[in-house]
Amino acid sequence: MAASLDAGAFPPLTPGQGPGWAKLAAAVEAQVPPGEIETIYVFRPIKREGKEWGTAVVTRKAAAGRLRVYTAKYMLVVRGKERGLSKVAVEEVALTTAEVLAQVMQATVDRGGDTEPPVELGPAVWYEGR
Repeated sequence: MAASLDAGAFPPLTPGQGPGWAKLAAAVEAQVPPGEIETIYVFRPIKREGKEWGTAVVTRKAAAGRLRVYTAKYMLVVRGKERGLSKVAVEEVALTTAEVLAQVMQATVDRGGDTEPPVELGPAVWYEGR
């Protein structure tokens, strides 16, 4: 017997998937060619008052074993008259080593009080077949 969902409930989304993430992936692609993306770290989205906010950290290989680091954020209206409207922003924020990035990511989780660390994804999640 299949499990049923309560009325109004939604099945859990795959990390980094959904309409807001798709818009964000397109914005990232405009600045970073998918073939150059090393890793995508997605934080659990926040849903509040009919809006959803999502944040990802995207890394790109650079010279001398370093990574170029980008923050990518979206806000998507999920309820109401403005449903579907969104804002996205992608910004290059650092040039660093993988070790330093790991420390910063952990510190971000610790400071934010989030119980879940960001999910580490490969570029194929957003850009399959490219």
